[in-house]
Amino acid sequence: MKNDIIIIGGGASALMMASLLPKHSTLLIESNNKIAAKILISGGGKCNITNTLMDTEYFLGDATFMEHALKAFDERDLLHWLERQNLFPVLRKESQYFCEHSAKELVEIFTKEIKKQTVLLGEKVMSVMKRDGYFTVETQKKKYTARYVVVASGGLSFPILGASSIGYEIAKYFGHTIKKTAPALVGFTVQKEQFFFKALSGVSTNVAITVNDVICKGAMLFTHKGLSGPAVLDASLYWEKGRIKIDFLPDFSWKGLKGSKKQISSLLPLSKRITKAFLLQLELEDKPFYQLTIEELDKLQLLNHYTFAPAGTFGYSKAEVTKGGICTDEVDGKTFMSKKVERLYFIGEVLDVTGRLGGYNFQWAFSSAYSCAKAIKNDKSSRKSF
Repeated sequence: MKNDIIIIGGGASALMMASLLPKHSTLLIESNNKIAAKILISGGGKCNITNTLMDTEYFLGDATFMEHALKAFDERDLLHWLERQNLFPVLRKESQYFCEHSAKELVEIFTKEIKKQTVLLGEKVMSVMKRDGYFTVETQKKKYTARYVVVASGGLSFPILGASSIGYEIAKYFGHTIKKTAPALVGFTVQKEQFFFKALSGVSTNVAITVNDVICKGAMLFTHKGLSGPAVLDASLYWEKGRIKIDFLPDFSWKGLKGSKKQISSLLPLSKRITKAFLLQLELEDKPFYQLTIEELDKLQLLNHYTFAPAGTFGYSKAEVTKGGICTDEVDGKTFMSKKVERLYFIGEVLDVTGRLGGYNFQWAFSSAYSCAKAIKNDKSSRKSF
């Protein structure tokens, strides 16, 4: 069976792509038994769709490559598109937009928008080849042919939801370079010296984490495995190996405390569990602040620049996204077509573009899909019938 377009994947970028091509014969192939599995669990089930602070500085990747798509279909365009579908995202956490009730609202829109397209569920793509101007996509069940192939298969995160390396395998087959992949927006495991963090499991505090000159602010959560929470997840985007610095007192001033008679554990704006755990590690007594010697105060002020090397991350099973991916030097940033193979496109997370927490990765999925769909619609050969 021949189609105009085959889209590989059933996540955010694939669904937006299919929604924007109502007049084309489009076949969407998803290995899961349902579409949008990752959308449904994102943002605590409410899906953090986008962010008012949308800029390339919130992404890891080539800013020049990202810029065109993020401007061609920005957060305002996305919100207007959703409003036309009677979905009115709610602004929370100052700049982040979520579905009002549930991520199901967004999935229902996509389900409605692609109802005229052919959707194959539970079919795993095994390979893609091109011959005589047409692509053959082979699944474990059948072979399908199309003029265009759009790879929107995502990364390696959440293997339980069907994540796979097929997008990278397709790219490599056609001669593309893959930048080393790694789990991102994920928690850190810790070395033996930081095992005392585990005793604080369940406690959260605001911090500022510095990784490779990038500062990530927000809540940090101690867990039984190490560290998590928004600040840590953002920091993981920039960390590969080596040391990070955590400021446990990012908005605290030591000035004017010299004569304070308050106990250290009462004076510092941290939970007493955290303060006492650090006092124990620093071999300091919990005593009135004015009794601290200069040496003891220096030790205590390590809370502003606590430095250590994470042992690793929680891995792909806990990572929200995958960083790395298909090298963007080999993809056209305006059309998302491969520079090596005509009418082969790559969009979304499969590319070497990764955003911070806060709706950035969904916006990238939707923006890249928009530019790709526009390019195909503007391609005169896409209007030819078989």
